Amino acid sequence: VDCSFSRGVCVWKQDADDDFDWNPADRDRGDGYYMAVPAFVGHKKDMGRLKLLLTDLKPKSSYCLIFSYRLAGERVGKLRVFLANKKNTPVWEQNKGRDERWRTGKIDIFQGAETTNSVTFESERGKGKTGETGVDNVILISGLCPED
Repeated sequence: VDCSFSRGVCVWKQDADDDFDWNPADRDRGDGYYMAVPAFVGHKKDMGRLKLLLTDLKPKSSYCLIFSYRLAGERVGKLRVFLANKKNTPVWEQNKGRDERWRTGKIDIFQGAETTNSVTFESERGKGKTGETGVDNVILISGLCPED
């Protein structure tokens, strides 16, 4: 399932209880957009959450969430991913980029007795004043994540 922002078929929601929103940003190549949080938004430790609603996942099966992400800029903050059934513990976290390149994140989602009905991308504001946190090309496939 393609959940990308420019042409995806998925439902995305901004969290109403966080400190700031994610916003669309134009891609360098001009083909659509990605979702981003500029480094200067909010105060240190503030959070912005973007939630992907998953309505049609079958119980007792596994899925792989694959996405592109970028943490550009010095002390830009953290990017975390949470699954709805594990609200308090991130299943994935990055806190700095080695450079400004886009990287790929992969997360296995195991559907047990309770079904995961959402995935939340959370950006935490760092000390930096330049750069951004970005997410794009979100795809959900059946089965476990492939090895690199």
